[in-house]
Amino acid sequence: MTVVTTGGPLPPQPYDVAVVGAGVVGSAIARALARHPRLRVALVEAQDDVGQGTSKANTAILHTGFDAVPGSLEARLVREGARLLTAYAAESGIPVERVGALLVAWDREQLATLPRLAGKAARNDCHDTRLLGPAELYAREPHLGPGALGALHVPGESIVCPWTTTLAYATQAVRNGVHLHLECRVEQAARRDGVHELTTTRGTLRAHRLVNAAGLHADTLDRRLGLDDFTVTPRRGQLIVYDKFARSLVRHILLPVPTALGKGVLVAPTVHGNVLLGPTAEDLDDKRATGSTADGLAALREQGRRVLPALLDEEVTAVYAGLRAATGHEDYRVRAHPAQGLVTVGGIRSTGLTASLALAEHTLDLLRETGLDPGPARDLEPVRMPNLGEAFPRPYQRADLIAADPSYGTLVCHCERVSLGEIRDALAGPVPPRSLDGLRRRTRARAGRCQGFHCGAAVRALFEAGRRDAAPAPGAPAEAGGT
Repeated sequence: MTVVTTGGPLPPQPYDVAVVGAGVVGSAIARALARHPRLRVALVEAQDDVGQGTSKANTAILHTGFDAVPGSLEARLVREGARLLTAYAAESGIPVERVGALLVAWDREQLATLPRLAGKAARNDCHDTRLLGPAELYAREPHLGPGALGALHVPGESIVCPWTTTLAYATQAVRNGVHLHLECRVEQAARRDGVHELTTTRGTLRAHRLVNAAGLHADTLDRRLGLDDFTVTPRRGQLIVYDKFARSLVRHILLPVPTALGKGVLVAPTVHGNVLLGPTAEDLDDKRATGSTADGLAALREQGRRVLPALLDEEVTAVYAGLRAATGHEDYRVRAHPAQGLVTVGGIRSTGLTASLALAEHTLDLLRETGLDPGPARDLEPVRMPNLGEAFPRPYQRADLIAADPSYGTLVCHCERVSLGEIRDALAGPVPPRSLDGLRRRTRARAGRCQGFHCGAAVRALFEAGRRDAAPAPGAPAEAGGT
């Protein structure tokens, strides 16, 4: 039985472990805990879906960790996580394309920095980087703007679907006994007689051990528990998504030489067939400020014009902004607090997608330091996620699938080639969408160039009908079969 709740009372008996935050990291931790059947685990999320925070609005890159601080926890976990996620994606059907990256030098100072970056990559066990001169650089990227002096080629950098990754982790977790409590915002926290008591918008949730994977709000939750190790500053990254017709303009992830604020503005293909330009890096005070701004988008276009001039002539499909958790520290803020029965997983920036599986294993080790005995582990039955990537056969292209079920040949969203069968499967999944945006992340319906202008009414009707058919009694847990 899969248990996903969005209303009603929470169970009165304490969980062994509660994970606060169902982003890509929190969902990965819940999945790791689900490998131990002795444990009773809750995954607690303030919003109405998994992956609703930083996880849904990043640059969707599976990093090698070549430019992490050598010897840091982040460097180790990104390196391990890249290996684990690459294997997991192949097993689970998560689209990944190993396109490689080019760090492009536009002046002599940046050019002189490239050998040092290559040395840094080698210290991070990334030994296949190579310096390129202008001729080879432009042979690889003929649409690159004029004036580039050279580049560092990092062949292991890949692009990945971040939405499917988070959903895969959460799906495996709930299929194996984890209780996912959505729309369950933690408002207060205390620990009494060895038990955490979380006051939430849905009542009190109790747990013997707590994992704080609350992302932008990890510092707030820590302080409610009497800790003050770091402060999260929301760093907004605005991005522009260009139409699929722009995809032929770029072959690699095009990166600037990084600065202290981050990796800078990149141009990158996506597994969905689009091209990304961004992100900005704006430190803010408001942890809800995910809106795009005219100034931010104008600055992106100006920088994009230098990198890939022809891109500015292409149509824009969408713009979006995400907030990442900047802490003023060069490393993740991950540590066990044995006296409080707590593990804090904070300061996880954009590399958290890559590091997620390694972060989950590291968190399990830290939970053991708090006295948790997880008991014997088991292998989880693999999940097979719907393919959202353009480099792999989509359902409408598979004659065998359509012959068995014609709904996979009935297109609802023509821009993104999303079939009736895919929408039906998403609505019946173990972690079904609770909004049209959630359905878009699972299927790409309404994510194309018309942004739902043509298919919006049909998608909404299917969503509402599916929600009615699947609705449990008020307050009862949702139960559904596999995808």
